[in-house]
Amino acid sequence: MSEPNPSSPQQPEQPSPSDALTQQVHYSQISARVPEDRNRGTFANYGVVLTGKQELVCDFLLRMVPPQLLAARVILPYSALPALLHAMSENLENYRNRFGTPAALPTPPPNVPQPKISEVYEQLKISDEVSVGAYANTMMISHTPTEFCMDFILDLFPRPVVTQRIYMAAGQIPGLVNSLKRTLEQLQRPQPQPPPPDQPPAGDAQVKP
Repeated sequence: MSEPNPSSPQQPEQPSPSDALTQQVHYSQISARVPEDRNRGTFANYGVVLTGKQELVCDFLLRMVPPQLLAARVILPYSALPALLHAMSENLENYRNRFGTPAALPTPPPNVPQPKISEVYEQLKISDEVSVGAYANTMMISHTPTEFCMDFILDLFPRPVVTQRIYMAAGQIPGLVNSLKRTLEQLQRPQPQPPPPDQPPAGDAQVKP
């Protein structure tokens, strides 16, 4: 029988795969890293809220001079919508307490028909880079007397990161908040159940000896 060599190095005990996959980690959620290409942000003067099968899509448009642009697209899970709406509503209320109600946007003339959403998108220039969107699951908001800054954040380990920074005029924010409210109400409304598939006649389903 051979004796063990005392000079041979001891191999460290390797964690089992299950231990490596179920470790609990803690990280700071106080701040988020802002990548260099997101630092300057994107200005938009129009916001559209769209619902998909599993995600909420916030499109931020620049409709000042042609060509009209899809400036930025943010994709969020539906589970983030209540917190998103709360943050925006709270920040808007703080703005009102400090600076007063944002100046209302001019209402369109009553005799001018409003374009359908499909017509708006037909006029947009949408680049491949913007069309795929930026994913986020939380946000931080700040404001000045004239603008709001919305940082959409991907809150994941090891540190949250800003995936999209949007600037909008203060007067645009109440309309965006109302769109989010209507979207949340629509999602919380009981959805009609599809009719059950046609059942075969009872006689056809019986097993006969």
